[in-house]
Amino acid sequence: MRLALVLTLIAGPALADAPLFLIDQTQLPFDLGPGAPQNAPSRQENSPNAAANSAASAANRSGSYGNSPANPANEKRVIFTDDGSVVGYYAPNGSGTLNLFDVTGKRVAYRPKGSKSLFSNDGRWCGTVAAADGGGFAFGIIRSCAGLF
Repeated sequence: MRLALVLTLIAGPALADAPLFLIDQTQLPFDLGPGAPQNAPSRQENSPNAAANSAASAANRSGSYGNSPANPANEKRVIFTDDGSVVGYYAPNGSGTLNLFDVTGKRVAYRPKGSKSLFSNDGRWCGTVAAADGGGFAFGIIRSCAGLF
């Protein structure tokens, strides 16, 4: 499958930087898509209103130093496209949510604890997250969410 090949190729020596690439939701295996129970937008733990995911929570705002573009740790968590353009960075919060920010520090998506999926701030399913060998992540997103970056 093409997705598996892409994930294998990008899982190389990428330190903790994370590639962002477009995916076709219909081509994903069931366990990576929104139909899998742990990835469903309707699951309470995936909701943007859940405390761990809420954009209103200080743990998820770029004003928090841990999430700030000024935090040197975030320079090692760069999100980039296949042409090498940097589009943002990612930062974990203390509750297990992984936040994705654009280069200005605006949160554009999150991955709830226990999910393999990305969601927009309004709770729309946006894509999937894969762990890369050697640390870091790879983010596969659908076209309608790519513009969030």
